[in-house]
Amino acid sequence: MNPTMAAAASTMLDPHSVYLLVAALSAIIVLILLIAVGRINPFIVMISVSLALGLVTGMPIAGIVKSFETGLGGTLGHIAIVVSLGTMLGKMMAESGGADRIARTMIDAFGTKNVHWAMMAIGLIVGTPVFFEVGFVLLIPIVFTVAKRTGVSLLLVGLPMLVGLSVVHGLIPPHPAALMAVATYNADIGKTIFYGLLVGIPTAIVAGPIFCKWVAPKIAMPLENPMADTFTERLPDHELPGFGITLFTILLPVFLMLLGSWANLLARENTTPNSVLHFLGNPDISLLLAVLVSFITFGKMRGVSRDNILKFTNECLGPMANITLLVGAGGGLGRILMDSGVSNAIVSVALQAHVSILLMAWLVAALIRVATGSATVSMSTAAVIIAPLASHTVGAQPELLAIATGAGALTLSHVNDGAFWMVKEYFNISVAQTLKTWTVCETIISVLALVFTIALSHLI
Repeated sequence: MNPTMAAAASTMLDPHSVYLLVAALSAIIVLILLIAVGRINPFIVMISVSLALGLVTGMPIAGIVKSFETGLGGTLGHIAIVVSLGTMLGKMMAESGGADRIARTMIDAFGTKNVHWAMMAIGLIVGTPVFFEVGFVLLIPIVFTVAKRTGVSLLLVGLPMLVGLSVVHGLIPPHPAALMAVATYNADIGKTIFYGLLVGIPTAIVAGPIFCKWVAPKIAMPLENPMADTFTERLPDHELPGFGITLFTILLPVFLMLLGSWANLLARENTTPNSVLHFLGNPDISLLLAVLVSFITFGKMRGVSRDNILKFTNECLGPMANITLLVGAGGGLGRILMDSGVSNAIVSVALQAHVSILLMAWLVAALIRVATGSATVSMSTAAVIIAPLASHTVGAQPELLAIATGAGALTLSHVNDGAFWMVKEYFNISVAQTLKTWTVCETIISVLALVFTIALSHLI
């Protein structure tokens, strides 16, 4: 038996496992109540509840703080750079009028009534090579600008875009997260892409434009959004940049990340060209290069002075502090859940369920996602657990297993997920409203993708 399976099997539903599950559920409920009802600072609540959970689950006192710091630091090590650089790029696009140019072009092409369909399509395309957080910070200025120009609800514009990003994150290679599951199951990447599109596109349509059209009018949005104001103000009295140069600048990091993902196809491994392509394709490097290019395309070419460029890149970082800390705290909570044994207890529940291999792959990934908050961790961990079982299961199709695992990893985004806090803060909505919108969107994606995957398994 594989070590991960052995660890999971050793924590079958004994009294201690039940206790861990109850403690974790109680912690999440308390966390939501303290933030939504008690109106206490979310960052303080996240730290306090995480440490308390470590205590009640019996973690060594000396290791509780270390565990939380490890989770927070590991999350911030990537997210802080991505969010900061992405925000700078977004600010330059907004101030130059680039976001306004894209918004006008989209509105002219699709019309005000159909702009949410356009945003879903953009999310699907841009999200293919990039992680969710990167796509989020790249596209959010366009969301704010389109919502302002059309008068359409920010949720109706933004959520379909996020659905597009999420669908490709979990279901469709060559997205890096989906590729992890493909590699673990030894699935054919071409078939996985084809099946992923068959499953992902209708899933995105239902969870995106259709659901968001229904839910957006039911959510009372605040009259003011400080984050939207940051990205929708621009310099007066100068022409907007062209659509082509704007698209080139905003898609430059996407192109570089695609080059990185194709590095082994374009150049032999362990060669200098291969290393250079991997380097350029790193999200941090590709975003840094795009920001530097934006200083020319959105700055110098638009007549923006160096002082104003410095001002823009400095002032846009202030509003990011709260979001970044909350995302990191979510990583800290996820680490406590893992180190306390809650994650293994959750996996044990899934392994005891006598269900089809596709449903088990979904269930294991979903439960790990709920426990850790990370779709990527859920996909990679669940695939390692399920792959040995799949090899002994007659008729198991690795391509569909990869998609089912990705679908499970997208379910029930909540307070230990960094994306949850990004949505809440950028859209300036409450925790309860984020649960009603973003969490439901993610769960619709997860469940529908599973249903379509099972249906597809009966057709091929």
